[in-house]
Amino acid sequence: MIKAIAWKDGKVIMLDQSRLPGEVKFIECTDYNVVAEGIRRLWIRGAPAIGIAAAMGIALGAQSIKALDLKDFVTKLEPIFDTMLSTRPTAVNIRWVVERLKQFLAHRSNVEVSGLKDLLVEEANRILLEDVEVNKAIGRFGAELIRDGNTILTHCNAGGLATGGYGTATAPMFVAREQGKRIQVFADETRPVLQGARLTAWELMEEGIPVTLITDNSAGAIMKKGEIDLVIVGTDRTVRNGDVANKIGTYPLAVLAKEHKIPFYVAAPTSSIDLSIATGDDIPIEERDPSEVTHFCGMVSAGGSEPFRGSVRIAPEGVHVRNMAFDVTPAKYITAIITEKGIFRPEDIGNVMDSDEG
Repeated sequence: MIKAIAWKDGKVIMLDQSRLPGEVKFIECTDYNVVAEGIRRLWIRGAPAIGIAAAMGIALGAQSIKALDLKDFVTKLEPIFDTMLSTRPTAVNIRWVVERLKQFLAHRSNVEVSGLKDLLVEEANRILLEDVEVNKAIGRFGAELIRDGNTILTHCNAGGLATGGYGTATAPMFVAREQGKRIQVFADETRPVLQGARLTAWELMEEGIPVTLITDNSAGAIMKKGEIDLVIVGTDRTVRNGDVANKIGTYPLAVLAKEHKIPFYVAAPTSSIDLSIATGDDIPIEERDPSEVTHFCGMVSAGGSEPFRGSVRIAPEGVHVRNMAFDVTPAKYITAIITEKGIFRPEDIGNVMDSDEG
């Protein structure tokens, strides 16, 4: 399984996902600003993966800091923290990583600055390894919901490319297959950046799972035909009442699933659960560059300002555009939330997390 990000020889190695599936190219980042730019421009994407990228970017930036003590070191880290936090506002994992690293440093006041730099690299790698184990646990719980012969619908990309490895929404599929269950998957194309078409379909094919690509507006018709047994999606932020922010287009899928009495599941690592927000109404929703909508292949790839593999205008010059990257699915449309700690009703997620923290 291809890895989206790694730390190697003092560099952050990032797979440029904007080039997939046509080209597999890795970017060597020697500057934390390049890591931040990679998050911003979708060279790396997916809530867990951008959290890992932020951790590695912070560790990378720390290597060039000259400081005498912990207080001075943390002060000089603040602009790096802020840079990572500014990249993408909806996914909570970057903030989770920043708070984790701040707490990590706060408990190491007796360590010399050179040692702190090494420890940050170790902690960033630990975050990656922990994420893989979390995903596998989500897979084990989620596979219980999949029966032999089931057809699953998924939206956007919540596979290994969106995480440290194994994926969140794809993890139950991988475990189900390992258990000998015969499954197949419908993957939405996921406009406007086509993560489902470019990434999810590619990943599932690489893993030998039968996958059928459909346009985003085909899901309702296929559900009506009785061809979908369950829906599994990922999440960029799940809040206290069980509302979920995920890639734009998730909300209408949940409404359609409820209408057709199809279970709708969200795979959510606890790192993406934000108890500081009461309801989905308060989740900040990222709006991205209009060119992603007005141009086919409108993303910007590494190494320049030109969209990857060329850009074809598909809308009139000067048209007004709203390019919302995410929408919020109310808890009432979600059958259950699959975490590494188990499967829970969305309305229970706040209490479950509170009891764990207690």
